[in-house]
Amino acid sequence: MTGSLALIWPVVTATFLASLVEAVEALTIVLAVATVRGWRPASLGAIAGLGALALIVVALGPLLDQVPLHLLQLVIGMLLLLFGMRWLRKAILRSAGVIPLHDEATAFAAETAELREQARRNEARLDWIGGITTFKAVLLEGLEVVFIVIALGSGRGMLGPASFGAVAACLMVAAVGLIVHRPLARVPENTLKFAVGIMLSAFGVFWTGEGLGVDWPGADLAIVGFAAMFLAVSGAAVVLARRPKAEVLS
Repeated sequence: MTGSLALIWPVVTATFLASLVEAVEALTIVLAVATVRGWRPASLGAIAGLGALALIVVALGPLLDQVPLHLLQLVIGMLLLLFGMRWLRKAILRSAGVIPLHDEATAFAAETAELREQARRNEARLDWIGGITTFKAVLLEGLEVVFIVIALGSGRGMLGPASFGAVAACLMVAAVGLIVHRPLARVPENTLKFAVGIMLSAFGVFWTGEGLGVDWPGADLAIVGFAAMFLAVSGAAVVLARRPKAEVLS
């Protein structure tokens, strides 16, 4: 029971933060479509995307029970590690100034400009284009949320807490977006991606070891140690990436 309790809050926190990032990105596209074409095509596309996600979840649910636990932990651990390292790599490069920070206001402006350009080319089809755009945004960002929920929740029977974190984040973003009717540009997305990348990578190492039969010291608390390790290495990587090339070469 202690091990399960030690996992609940890390799982809820990881799914909440990851879902927050994905929901903000989806909301930006939905708001862009609503600004250009109105809420009808934007909402219809988003609802269709949510429906497709629900069907995928219903289809995947029974399949998880057919996979042996150790194999499931191994596969999920490797996927989580790859997924987390991808987020972490981008967060490190952005923190070091190698690539620009993601800006939801800029993304909103770019998406709006593209939709308006499409409107000038073919006004009659814009409702369809807008609906498809929001459908794809909700479906693709939602699939990442579903993957994270399943990956973090299925290893130890924590689909409930993982789902709670994801649903809470999505509902919060949707409520704020409907109230303010503009992108959530003040959300520190790179910081969130940094934190989520560290947490997913830590869980990835932990689940991979569990799948291979490794008996981690401290049991579930080993995740905290892995997170601290990834945080230290990532911090060092940011410092190194910020150095001028001449200094690195010397």
